[in-house]
Amino acid sequence: MTSRGDTAVGERYPTVDEVAAAARALVLRRPDVCRLRTVGLSRAGEPLLLLSVGHGTRNVLVVAGPHANEMVGGATALLLARRVTADPVLRDGTDAAWHFLLCADPDGARLNEAVPDARFTMLGHYRHFFRPRAAEQPEWLPDDGTLDGALPETRALIGVIDELRPVLQCSLHGIDVGGTFIQVTRDIPRLAERIAKSAAEFDIPLEAGSSDAFHWPSPGPGVYVLPPPGGPREDASNSTWTYAHRYGGVTAIAEVPMWACDRAADTSPHPSAEHALRTAGEALRRASLLVGGLIGEVRPHLPDDGGPLLRAAQEIVAVGPALAADWDPALRTAAAPPLPAMTRARVSSVEIYAQRLPLRAAAMLLRVVRTAELPPAPVAAVRELLERLVAEWCEAYETAHRARWIPVRQQAEQHARVVLAAFDLLPG
Repeated sequence: MTSRGDTAVGERYPTVDEVAAAARALVLRRPDVCRLRTVGLSRAGEPLLLLSVGHGTRNVLVVAGPHANEMVGGATALLLARRVTADPVLRDGTDAAWHFLLCADPDGARLNEAVPDARFTMLGHYRHFFRPRAAEQPEWLPDDGTLDGALPETRALIGVIDELRPVLQCSLHGIDVGGTFIQVTRDIPRLAERIAKSAAEFDIPLEAGSSDAFHWPSPGPGVYVLPPPGGPREDASNSTWTYAHRYGGVTAIAEVPMWACDRAADTSPHPSAEHALRTAGEALRRASLLVGGLIGEVRPHLPDDGGPLLRAAQEIVAVGPALAADWDPALRTAAAPPLPAMTRARVSSVEIYAQRLPLRAAAMLLRVVRTAELPPAPVAAVRELLERLVAEWCEAYETAHRARWIPVRQQAEQHARVVLAAFDLLPG
């Protein structure tokens, strides 16, 4: 995608409208193979579009855009859809039909689309950042695991799973800084080898110590298997990931970074892990307290609940420091599950996490302050401080982890290869 007219794979992330337009064009070119339909509506009335390619009996469901800030999924879905359309072996040769939910959260995705077409930068990304709070993310069911009170996007996704009964569901995710990895709800043998080969070609590090999966079994670098329900840090039981199990399917959550951090792949022991973890915990608590104080100054001047940006920022400052109890020696209790051996990769993942969370909260609060109709006198100083904080924290984040940009076409290609590998190696 070197121009605005080709949104499959290129230099920038395609918008919701561009992904939909490209899907419609694909259907017009190959109506014998491709279909496009609306499977639901978002909270704001946006159509939830499902692009289907092939007519086999083994259904594969690919979900793009489940997290609004993880923008590569649309490009990946288009790349995969075009590849499957062009290659009958991926369809007829495997008795497969491929189905692409083009964006699971179009409302949220549109709030991330203001990034200009100029070179993508860390600061540019965070000045237009939005990630909804957990209760407003479509892959999560309500706490009781039922559809009562579920988001319309969640209901639509569950409806698609019930209809298709997929043998494989792939959820397309992305992280800002780190390495590439995949989380699977059941083991897929030899997957680590395939992912590693592709990642090496693009010089993308394999995430060898994701803090999201410290307590998950790992059959190889970059691969994590969901532990049994009730295990330590197993918090996916009320999700659309495990919902597919009732039909015998496997879910793969594919992650690819926007910016690579080479330490994400370093499995050597960290020389001073306890000190590094304590420092990261202190930094997270201090920064969260600062942003929380700024929210307190702005909140009285906002109507209602302040909207999705403020709700998300409030959740981060409320729960972020408490989550540090999983790894911060100053907070860990005897009841906490023991930490694995702290390699440089695992410590790096924690340090990234500790910087990422308050930066997200500050960035979303800055957007609220910039766009809401607020009285200038009490808010001007808060805006000035937030502008400085977001810029300084972005620079520190990028510098601390020697973050290097991965071109969008390579992010999408790695994503696509992970999905194809999971399908190719699927047991049975």
